[in-house]
Amino acid sequence: MTTTTLAVLVPLLPFLGAAAGLLLGRTAPGFVRPLAVLPTLAAAVLAVVVAARQGGGRPIDAATQLTPTGSVPVDLALHLDGFAVLVAVLVGLVATCVQVYSTAYLKDDARYPSYAALVSLFTSAMLLVVYSGDLMVLLVGWEIMGICSYFLVGHYWETSEARAASLKAFLVTKLGDVPFLIGLFALAADTGTFRITGILAAVTNGGLDHPTLIALLLLAGVAGKSAQFPLHTWLPDAMAGPTPVSALIHAATMVAAGIYFVARLLPVFAASGAALVVLALMAAVTMIGSGLAALAQDDIKRVLAYSTIGQLGYMSGALAVGDRGAAVFHLLSHGAFKAVLFLAAGVVIHAAGTNSLAAMSRMSGLNKRIPDAYWTMTVALLALAAIPPFAGFFSKEAVLVAAEHTAFGDRDVAPAAAGWTILVAGLAAAVLTAAYATRLWLLAFRGRGTEAPDHGRQPVAMTSVLWVLAVPTIAFGLAAGVLVDWFDGHSLAPSLTTAVLSTGVGLVGGLVTYGAWRHTTALADRPPVGAVAAHPGGEPALVEAEAIASHTAVYGTIADAPDPSDPGRLLLGPMHRHAVTGFHLDALYTALFVRPVGAAARLVHFLDREVVETYVRGSGSIARGLGTAIRRSQTGNVQTYLGALLAGTLVLAIAAVVFANVYAGA
Repeated sequence: MTTTTLAVLVPLLPFLGAAAGLLLGRTAPGFVRPLAVLPTLAAAVLAVVVAARQGGGRPIDAATQLTPTGSVPVDLALHLDGFAVLVAVLVGLVATCVQVYSTAYLKDDARYPSYAALVSLFTSAMLLVVYSGDLMVLLVGWEIMGICSYFLVGHYWETSEARAASLKAFLVTKLGDVPFLIGLFALAADTGTFRITGILAAVTNGGLDHPTLIALLLLAGVAGKSAQFPLHTWLPDAMAGPTPVSALIHAATMVAAGIYFVARLLPVFAASGAALVVLALMAAVTMIGSGLAALAQDDIKRVLAYSTIGQLGYMSGALAVGDRGAAVFHLLSHGAFKAVLFLAAGVVIHAAGTNSLAAMSRMSGLNKRIPDAYWTMTVALLALAAIPPFAGFFSKEAVLVAAEHTAFGDRDVAPAAAGWTILVAGLAAAVLTAAYATRLWLLAFRGRGTEAPDHGRQPVAMTSVLWVLAVPTIAFGLAAGVLVDWFDGHSLAPSLTTAVLSTGVGLVGGLVTYGAWRHTTALADRPPVGAVAAHPGGEPALVEAEAIASHTAVYGTIADAPDPSDPGRLLLGPMHRHAVTGFHLDALYTALFVRPVGAAARLVHFLDREVVETYVRGSGSIARGLGTAIRRSQTGNVQTYLGALLAGTLVLAIAAVVFANVYAGA
């Protein structure tokens, strides 16, 4: 088969698997798991073959006209360059691991057939985005992912949290998609085509009349899909969905789509220096804000969710300084270790029976209960904290090196202001990343208290994929030098300055967090302040509840006491209460948008019920009254009818005479 034929099969196979799974889910449930795993696995293998054939050489393009439009044509087009084939391999690998993991994680779930089919459709849509050479076809995959995320995040629809999270994810991403669609049409109007190759050629020849407007409109959609400030608030709440779904969304689909889109069309954004500065500011706020929020979260999945937002900020930062190679490199390495983190977190939650880090910190021996998750999660957290020689170190270094070159004027693709913004924010975020990664590891695996519950050995389907994904987490950074051709021939080697700086600040963040944990743990081992007092004779006595209540500002309440061993509270200090809520952005959006829209909806409902329905009911009452009057006049007596006819004729004759005289007098 030709390379283009194989590339067509890559997104097609998961789509067919999804369709077959939906059709056979009830009638032949035994086929559901094979239909979930095998098409996705075959797509991953074909993606590897396509990548090997493309080899990082010249892009492979193929197209056929999808439909005549009379103006700008829409083509079913493929565009296979080094970035596309590598991202497709990542999507196929992570999706296959998620499907295998889900066979055990959701083995007793009655809705597993629809879940597996939606995961396959989700995978197919992302692969369509990756391989597409036409923006309208890319938009189809883009929107299908939004629909799939709505259903998958709301998988546990019995809970109000899942229902609210799925609706929020759908609405926030659609909020960004509206200007995104307008931007696509404006881009096609300026360049005369939806084909990516045609657009890039037009940009090279100066064919963009409104580069800043188009770039900013497109960035709105990217901010929504890739959870960048200010449209990032949906991603932490999306943790209400199953853990494998979180791994898929955070590692290989959905949020990666926006970064990949900007990387594909980077010359469009680079045509506007203002747009790159806006992207840099957006990335900087995202990196630092998400790091602070992650340091305050108690739910292990929410920590990882804010971590994803921050790492996406690094990718956006690389694009803001005009280096798409560094952005895609970090996208690939992040996809590997973030998939490990979420899938391992699922094992941890399964073993501990809770998502709460505070509860895990009161368990001892959890690391011995789940050694596979413990070791793979440790490796993935080291990669997240950018500790050499793991993949995250090399990819994060590539971002910082690109920012350094732009800041010092060695590259002129983006303004120096963008370079300085990303360099400073990236180093600050490196401290925060190491801090919350260390905190998560300490609270989850170094708890003190009762023995962790023993649920037996975790299923092989859940633990084996952790080791599969741990391989690229460890080795991908070291192998990046071999893949230079896939990254436009651009060297991704770290520089000494940024390597020392980022590793140093990362170690400082980790060590400070460890010191804070030792301090808070020592305090937690003492009797709680205000809970026990000693009599002069040495016999303990409980302090009255009124005494504790009078010091709630200091001690909290007995019913809702904070975890005293959490180093995040010590490190953040007064900022903790703001960081734990994501700096109140949800409350702000509720005040600015949700409440006004709700008030408008109630007003419309009132007008519809009290005004429109009043007129409708009045019209009906009048018609009903006339009908009643007419019905009563139908007596069946011919004499009555003739009398009424003569009376009516007489009235008409008199009226005619009167009006004739009036008009004659006038």
